[in-house]
Amino acid sequence: MALNMNKDLKQFYSIAEVSEMFSLPASLLRYWEKEFPNIRPKKSGNNVRQYTKEDIEEIRLVNDLVKVRNMKLAAARELIQRNREGARNSSDLLSRLMNVRQQLVDIKKEIDALV
Repeated sequence: MALNMNKDLKQFYSIAEVSEMFSLPASLLRYWEKEFPNIRPKKSGNNVRQYTKEDIEEIRLVNDLVKVRNMKLAAARELIQRNREGARNSSDLLSRLMNVRQQLVDIKKEIDALV
């Protein structure tokens, strides 16, 4: 449990960590920085990217729109610009529904194992 608490306290994440979180190549994350102005990681003196939790939330939103919903980059960018809160709420809802679905699949497996 202490590990989770320390992870929540972390202020910055490397590009490798963010890449692993989303199973995306680092090159795609760098490309998205150019395409989506709200993804702006800090850069240290030797140009090492340092992503904040806010950056990660923006990446989560873009990933949901582009990779999960198969939107084109221009359409995703326009949706975020027009209705950021609506896009974020929609993304959060989709994530919750996917979690509920996985829980139901797990419950079904447990029931099937009992029968």
